Amino acid sequence: MIQSGLLIVRGVSVLQNKSIISSLSSLGTNLTAVSVSNTQVRCYAARKGYRKQREAKKVKKEKVKISFSEKVRLEKEAKLRSRHGILKFDDSKKPLPVDNVWVQMFYQWKVYSFKEAVQCHRETHHPEMYNKPQEKLNVRVELNMEGEKKTRLLDDFHRVVAMPHKFDMGEERTVLALAKSPDIQAVARDAGATLVGGVELIKEIQTGSIALTDFQTVVAHPDILVDMVCLRGLMKKKFPNPKNGTLSPDLEKAIDTYLNGLKYSAMKNQFEKDFGLIETFIGTLDMDINHLEENFASVIRDIHKMKPKRDGEFVRRCLLWSPPVVERLKVDYSVYLENDKGKDEETDEDEEVEKVAVQ
Repeated sequence: MIQSGLLIVRGVSVLQNKSIISSLSSLGTNLTAVSVSNTQVRCYAARKGYRKQREAKKVKKEKVKISFSEKVRLEKEAKLRSRHGILKFDDSKKPLPVDNVWVQMFYQWKVYSFKEAVQCHRETHHPEMYNKPQEKLNVRVELNMEGEKKTRLLDDFHRVVAMPHKFDMGEERTVLALAKSPDIQAVARDAGATLVGGVELIKEIQTGSIALTDFQTVVAHPDILVDMVCLRGLMKKKFPNPKNGTLSPDLEKAIDTYLNGLKYSAMKNQFEKDFGLIETFIGTLDMDINHLEENFASVIRDIHKMKPKRDGEFVRRCLLWSPPVVERLKVDYSVYLENDKGKDEETDEDEEVEKVAVQ
């Protein structure tokens, strides 16, 4: 198409355009050839949010300063998150070692009897080695926190278990005992209760003459429970309860448990909610090995009382260790577990106590 001495050539390449110009020049024509592409240009709206993103990139982001403690917390949280999925240790698919020397990571952990594990720790803490024969003997118990239904998990729990053989817990404990009968009050005093009283003591607590914060635990006999109802709001979690042993007809046993018993807590992992962990200690290495074993059995049996009514294991693994040695020895705990019948009998006893308290 020719317009006013201008030749517009559409849809041709640059090389074709040059050939056309050269051919026209040879003919002596005074025309100018212009190549116009067939590319269509259309205006579309920007993607939603694109402009905001572009503007946000231009803005300089200010660095937020965090404290050292917050930095440590974030690093610890990142470390826990990176370990997600490896807390629930299971080496059942690995082979058993066949020699007396093996690479631990490729074989199942050796399972020791309790006495064998204690003896191993005593050898490492001997005066000729670490020279700490009186070091604490720690217990690490790993739990399966699944409830009766897999969609429900057990709550964290805190318990106190009586130790057959006492040892220094490293803290002073205070117990407030309440009972109506003067004879029971005398028994409570002999058991070592910090403060013992009856109805008159309840009135002093109401008026504020006695502060409940001065006592770690409050134990009571069922005969005074009716008079204690007015203190439920003040005591809250400290209010005596037969489930944790603070409301009991055997006040002497309850006081001894909370004065000399072992406190432990089962806590769910922050990222693996079905993994629970208990870390406590059951004595020192210089104690009689039979006494240590009885203390260990008491702790394992008390933990097993919290097992929900479902199939499968509750205690996943039990390890013994003693600082400064980092070696943990796997212990066979199943030999100390009682049958479910004994557990049901204890539950029935608690229900009877509750019925007596209500009456």
